[in-house]
Amino acid sequence: MADLNTNWDRRTGVDVVTDHLYEEIISLKLLPGTKISEAEIAARFGVSRQPVRDAFTRLANMDLLVIRPQKATEIKRFSTRSIEKSRFIRAAVEAEVLRRAAARCDAEDAAALEAALAEQRAALENCDYDSFASMDYNFHKLLCDISGADFAFDVIRAEKSKVDRLCMLGLEKENRMPLLIEDHETIARHVIAGEPEEAVAAGKLHLSRLDSTIERIREQNAAYFESDSRR
Repeated sequence: MADLNTNWDRRTGVDVVTDHLYEEIISLKLLPGTKISEAEIAARFGVSRQPVRDAFTRLANMDLLVIRPQKATEIKRFSTRSIEKSRFIRAAVEAEVLRRAAARCDAEDAAALEAALAEQRAALENCDYDSFASMDYNFHKLLCDISGADFAFDVIRAEKSKVDRLCMLGLEKENRMPLLIEDHETIARHVIAGEPEEAVAAGKLHLSRLDSTIERIREQNAAYFESDSRR
């Protein structure tokens, strides 16, 4: 964990607590169903309960915590409906992003896409699977920037992170990384060529890669899902 004493002068206690807990939830250091308390977290971070309470509220609004009055707060379990909702929202937003990016992509944008892909290929060659996660986010952010809708990435990142938390339970990054990079290359090729519908189709295929993975994780880790999501 990062030094909890760093950057306190530039960020509020709520920001620091929120950011650290967010990272621990997304990375599955805190597993679904884990109970946490205001008192425990306040002691750990050396703050009063109020910033912890506010941080809990923020994380609950991100759909990552369940706060029950008079009961322990817990890391939210996965919900089939929430996963479907997140993927639906992301697919709709990314489709429009890709259409706009294909219409606006210029030589400078094309060079930026090629550079991003080269970085991903280098990561694959060096078996740097951990760095690929941030490169993946950066690639989708770049597409939003090219589309002129940089704000769309806030939505994509929020929805993507919810599913990424799930997939960390069982993704075989070594096996999936080549295919994801191939998808990125196809998306970029259609965006650079000014082919909006082809770019959208490639984007939809890219998202569909997770279908079988999500189903397998649901079967293997039923305890991490809400009861109405277990099949």
